[in-house]
Amino acid sequence: MTYADSKVAERAPAIRQVFLSYVYLQLLDFLTTIAFLTNGVREANPFVHLMLTLFPNPIAGLLAVKLLALFLGVYCWRVRRERLLWYGNILFGALVAWNLIALILGSLAPRPA
Repeated sequence: MTYADSKVAERAPAIRQVFLSYVYLQLLDFLTTIAFLTNGVREANPFVHLMLTLFPNPIAGLLAVKLLALFLGVYCWRVRRERLLWYGNILFGALVAWNLIALILGSLAPRPA
């Protein structure tokens, strides 16, 4: 085994962990988006909003978007684009945090009688 081969072997578990984090964040984004939709909040992302209206069931449209995101994640994992997965994790981590904060603040707001 050459030095380069050993470096690739060392990086394999690291990129796998980054990819698993990406999958986990996709699941959290899916769940928080469903929570938004059930509470009457409109989807802000124009592409996701379009997909929600194209499918007969909004959850099916959201699943299609998440499957596309997962396929992109698998592609990045297979071609070793670890940095791109990291950027995706940062983006979706911030998005999930924003969704949770908005849901919490929305639940604290007084509702009209």
